[in-house]
Amino acid sequence: MPKGVVLVATPEGWRHSVLTVDGEVLCGHLAEVPVNADPAEARAATAAMVVGLAHDVHQAHVHVTWDPHREPGSWTAQVNAAATPPKP
Repeated sequence: MPKGVVLVATPEGWRHSVLTVDGEVLCGHLAEVPVNADPAEARAATAAMVVGLAHDVHQAHVHVTWDPHREPGSWTAQVNAAATPPKP
């Protein structure tokens, strides 16, 4: 089950690491998001990916809440259980 996310802008594209409650880290990239995309687009795609992952693998509904931006090119988020499914 995901508990956090790190999103990083690299010259090759947007990379993400999903942190799980078991202490695992699942890393990948956002192939559908262009390298020059606005960070808000990359954050939205990452949040949608995490919400889908939680639903598909764990049949759970979650919210992704982005932390205040602190470092250029890097964003972090917390993933918490949602009481109700997200609205489409």
